Amino acid sequence: MRRALPLAAKAVAPLSAAALLLTACTGQGADGSGAGAAGGSTKDKLVLGMTADITGWDPSAQPAYQAWGFEAAYDTLVSCNKDWSLAPAAAKSWEISADKKSFTAHLRSGMKFSDGTPVTAQTVKETFAPLAKTASDRYGGIKFDIPDAHTVTITWPDPQPLMNSRVCNPKLASAKYLASKDKNTAPVGSGPYTYDAKASTAGSVYVLKKNPDFYDAKKYPYKTLELRVLSSATAALSALKTGQIDGTVVTADTYNEAKQSANVNVMAIESGVTAMMLTDHEGKKIPALKDVRVRKAMNMVFDRDLIAKNLYKGLASPTYQFFNKKGAAYVKDAGDAYPYNVAQAKKLMKQAGYEKGFTLTLPTMEGQAWTVLLPYVTQQLAELNITVKSKTLTGADAISKLLSGDYPAPLWTVGASADSIQDISIGVIPAGYWNVSHQSDATVEKNWKTILTGSDSESRTAQQAIGKYVLDNAWYVPLVNPQVFYAYSDSVKISKSTDPNDAHPLLRDFQ
Repeated sequence: MRRALPLAAKAVAPLSAAALLLTACTGQGADGSGAGAAGGSTKDKLVLGMTADITGWDPSAQPAYQAWGFEAAYDTLVSCNKDWSLAPAAAKSWEISADKKSFTAHLRSGMKFSDGTPVTAQTVKETFAPLAKTASDRYGGIKFDIPDAHTVTITWPDPQPLMNSRVCNPKLASAKYLASKDKNTAPVGSGPYTYDAKASTAGSVYVLKKNPDFYDAKKYPYKTLELRVLSSATAALSALKTGQIDGTVVTADTYNEAKQSANVNVMAIESGVTAMMLTDHEGKKIPALKDVRVRKAMNMVFDRDLIAKNLYKGLASPTYQFFNKKGAAYVKDAGDAYPYNVAQAKKLMKQAGYEKGFTLTLPTMEGQAWTVLLPYVTQQLAELNITVKSKTLTGADAISKLLSGDYPAPLWTVGASADSIQDISIGVIPAGYWNVSHQSDATVEKNWKTILTGSDSESRTAQQAIGKYVLDNAWYVPLVNPQVFYAYSDSVKISKSTDPNDAHPLLRDFQ
């Protein structure tokens, strides 16, 4: 899971297991017969395996991970390219104000939602307006101006250095659907596909049919999209090898098998930083975390080279900072600020008065690749008498629980954007959704204000100051930059992944 997260609950969707469907789904044969799955020449059907279930269709809580169903059912105001630049979507053109506070969109005419209602400037407002409360860190205080049915201006109270991600992430949905009490049974969007509820079984298989009236239908060549929920990455790879699906995410454990499989291609993407985020700087829930010596000690009990080599089988690189090396917040001369040294870590704990340790609960969700670390993390923190308990989150409220602050030191794979502002906004400032304790800090807030209002040069200086500050104060326990992998059949063409979150190919990448 990467940095673009659900707009309401702000995290990946909860994951659940489902039985592997055994009905074969082979491509069209040379004689022209067959069901046409697995990317046949007529492109009848694209079948993707998912190790993450769809737990509901609420567009404000869509995940960034394995979210092909949301990409299929819903359109967006504009689209974000790989580099976070904007491309037309529901809006054919747009303007951003010089003060970076306002975004004016000019909508296409003739668009309709799957319930037949038109896509208008008013529906854009009705999509964005609830986010002022449910995602107040990014949309708080927004206002709207609608001069006509196809023009809408969204204005923020403060400059938005991340304006592009603010406007390309929300999914547009019909007013009637947004007002309904049940937004989870079926989606009502204006995307390239419409949901076929009769052909779908929640928790097992989701079927969507191509929308021939979609303005950019050529980018989505398959007549049918079928998403199959599989029990694990191992089951998903087995389904791919036997022709039951056309593509699936794979893990470091299944990478070599996928690479050695006939008629299977594997795409590797470096994605995010796996880190423990020590957000309780004031020690309100875990008093020990208020002491920087404890936070430094927690950093020093991990052998990052060993993690990358053994636990990730060389398919990850050790990392010593939360920020991407290409970003302005990365401290280039810091090296390994907290080198592996268990004895020194124990001394720091004793100096801080916490040699007896404490208990730390780490939230988990099924299907997360980082959980390979959990036994090692438990073992190493035990060296400091820190007892690790894991809490598996499930159900529709799993996302909210994950980021509720009940677990003030989550271990997850996040961020690592080349644009440090992205990661500062989600993990450092008090409003950031991965700064789950949301505790204020004068140094961070001073520099964030400069990022919002200063020149480009002043912004870079402020980003560097934040990077050094959080490193010196050990706000994070960064461990590795993992690679993520996507395996797909020879019958499917994926020239590249255009996902700005670097999680996996998007639906629009399958040809």
